[in-house]
Amino acid sequence: LYGTVTDYCTAQNCPIMSAGARYEYLWADGTKVKKPIRVSAPEYVDSLMSWIENQLNNEQIFPLQLGTPFPKNFTSIIKTIFKRLFRVYGHIYHSHFPKIVGLGAEAHLNTCFKHFIFFVDEFNLIDPKELAPLQDLIASLKENHAASESLVLATDDHAVSSPY
Repeated sequence: LYGTVTDYCTAQNCPIMSAGARYEYLWADGTKVKKPIRVSAPEYVDSLMSWIENQLNNEQIFPLQLGTPFPKNFTSIIKTIFKRLFRVYGHIYHSHFPKIVGLGAEAHLNTCFKHFIFFVDEFNLIDPKELAPLQDLIASLKENHAASESLVLATDDHAVSSPY
């Protein structure tokens, strides 16, 4: 999804990684960059994707051998990955949503984000305060989901009572 806006999300257009005026994200990976630093949005996303790839390829974190235990800090690592991925969604929605709409990718973005949020919610992967930049959108997605669940249940009830 981020790839659809890379032509517009440049160091000149997005000199800081943010999700609106109130949320700026600094980069630190804990190894090369220990102290959080301000970087442009494309630099943040590039660093994040490289960092995630390194995490996924690290057999100490994601063992390949059956029976090899996951590290004790596995949940913490997963939570950090999802928190940082959420920031990319926050940036896209706050800084590039009109462009996403212009490209006809709004439904795709919303669907992917909805799945992301429901997964994060199900497994408690992101602290609710971290979700603040998109809280209204998240509430709307959950409200619409609850309404459609009610409709499905009502339809299922009707189908059960039908002789056909």
